[in-house]
Amino acid sequence: MVCLCLFLTHHRSFSYLLVFLLSADCILLEAKLGEIDCSLDYNVTSKYQKNTAEGIDSPMLADDCLNLTVANLDKNLEQFELDNKIDEMKSVLNSLQNLQFTVKWFEVVEQIEDAFTGLKVLAFDENCIRLSLKTYMPTFEGISYLPRIEATVDAAELNYELLIEVFEGTMRLKNVQVFPNDIYVNDIVDTAKLVSKSSLQWFIQKVQDRIILSTLRHLVVKDANKSRYSLEYLDKDKTIVAHMAGGIDAYIKLSHGWPIFGSPLKLICIKGSDDLKRTSLSFHCKVEKLANSLDTHIRQNISSFVDAVEKVLMEQLQLDLRVGDNSG
Repeated sequence: MVCLCLFLTHHRSFSYLLVFLLSADCILLEAKLGEIDCSLDYNVTSKYQKNTAEGIDSPMLADDCLNLTVANLDKNLEQFELDNKIDEMKSVLNSLQNLQFTVKWFEVVEQIEDAFTGLKVLAFDENCIRLSLKTYMPTFEGISYLPRIEATVDAAELNYELLIEVFEGTMRLKNVQVFPNDIYVNDIVDTAKLVSKSSLQWFIQKVQDRIILSTLRHLVVKDANKSRYSLEYLDKDKTIVAHMAGGIDAYIKLSHGWPIFGSPLKLICIKGSDDLKRTSLSFHCKVEKLANSLDTHIRQNISSFVDAVEKVLMEQLQLDLRVGDNSG
């Protein structure tokens, strides 16, 4: 079966012809099964009616009981042979239908390869398909608020492999693994499962978009690191953690499409340090409110936003300390 599949992958015109022939064979086989079923029903019914009529008109047939028994045995044997023939033809029909589905699946694979540059089918079996996915990083010129990070890009193309598992007899996604697994795609998989009209083409396009966005975010975060603080990007949570002086961590939520689109960042919480642990909940809420009310152009850039968060936090800590001293 694998050899046939590999042959079909490189001989598209032959696969189309095979689909046509398989469809014709299936239709012909189903018609033959119908004829056999009808013939069997007719033979059984006609013989029963004949025997019944003869029994009513000729009550003296009791002497021919032996002949009737032999006839019944012949009839049962004939029915048994027909049943076996029907089972064999059904088995052949199922095999043809399975082969037809495999050919159609390869047609889908060919459509995927045609739709995307850099996509290659590495392996294929009944329920799984392994793809090599080459994604090309775009250029970022013309985006004023995005730091110039082209020099930090190690490669213009990003190479991944996808192991896609589908439910048997369908093209619906069951599970997906990405190698290397440094990007989070579970949310895309969940969406593909829920949306009935989603396709492999749609899923692969979404994965490529995620690869580009995730790689870009890692590069921007790496470029924004300073001696005063370090930044960490959490792909699953779509969050940047700023590790600042004094053991303070600021958790910053990324808006959809950042940094490609100029949507502002949002401070969601601050943690760590003994000074912060002594502060009240209202203190944390005030710091978050002040940080998230800064000008949009400040919150679009991760470096300027972390600098501003750090400044707001220090000011509020000093103010809280003075208030505590005065109340004491």
